[in-house]
Amino acid sequence: MGGAYCGALMFGDTVYSPAEVWAVVLGNDAPGAQFVVGRLRLPRATLALLVGLSFGLAGVTFQTLLRNPLASPDVIGITEGASAAAAVAIVSFALSGLVVSWLAVTAGIGVTLTIYLLAYRRGVAAGARLVLIGIGVAAVMQSVVAWQLERATSFEFSQALRWLTGSLNGAVWRDVVVVLVALAVLGPIVLLQSRNLVIGRLGDDAASALGVRVELVRLLTIVCAVGLICFATAASGPIAFLAFLAGPVAVRIIGPRGSLLVPAALVGALITLLADLAGQYAFGHRFPVGVVTGILGAPYLIYLIIRINRTGGTL
Repeated sequence: MGGAYCGALMFGDTVYSPAEVWAVVLGNDAPGAQFVVGRLRLPRATLALLVGLSFGLAGVTFQTLLRNPLASPDVIGITEGASAAAAVAIVSFALSGLVVSWLAVTAGIGVTLTIYLLAYRRGVAAGARLVLIGIGVAAVMQSVVAWQLERATSFEFSQALRWLTGSLNGAVWRDVVVVLVALAVLGPIVLLQSRNLVIGRLGDDAASALGVRVELVRLLTIVCAVGLICFATAASGPIAFLAFLAGPVAVRIIGPRGSLLVPAALVGALITLLADLAGQYAFGHRFPVGVVTGILGAPYLIYLIIRINRTGGTL
């Protein structure tokens, strides 16, 4: 991950040496690199790093908590809720900037609360029920987005599409600070629940017998994971399949045993940095990071659904 971060600072239309990049980071004079590295690449790479950590940590938290690889925030309607709010704000109310971002955060939290309450029965919000309800809510939110885009002017359409695609273009330090604060506050809370989440893989009954307060842990971790997703989405837009991919890739690297929270967060950061670099320079045309992660994530989602069908619903 460190190499990808350094590569994001060094490589581009102009390549700078490690010494020049380090001089910029230290605030020293670096003719030619001061603007490109200091004003463009450094906030962009830092935002990619923090957004990737947030999406990766939140995604694997949902997947572990609900014991379902489909239980990712970008599959069960949370990011779609934020996207729908942003589309309505841009198209129907001609809003922009921070207002759109905060509306997206609020909507993401509201959609999560709605899904949780609809899934809550007899004192428990069962994982399978929550996933199914979330997929249904996601479909509704996608319809709202499509309706807004259909009635948008050409300028509004381009503005909304730029946000909905998931992009790090125009990254500024203000966005970096917001995501950093959210990660610093909410991330440790999730990590402190690592042991309880691992025990929770045994099932609700077994976890309760081992002293885990299942519903309290579920509610606490969901709130924190949603906060991470919403603040990251507000800064970069909904980067497709990033939260969905980080956990499974981490499993392939280190195996399924133990906590995947930290490995998945690091994998999320690595995917974001590499996807952004590839989107900018690998195709002869600049693509937002969300396009590249969508290309990576969609085939895996199809593979996962096919595997579930073949195993009779076993995940």
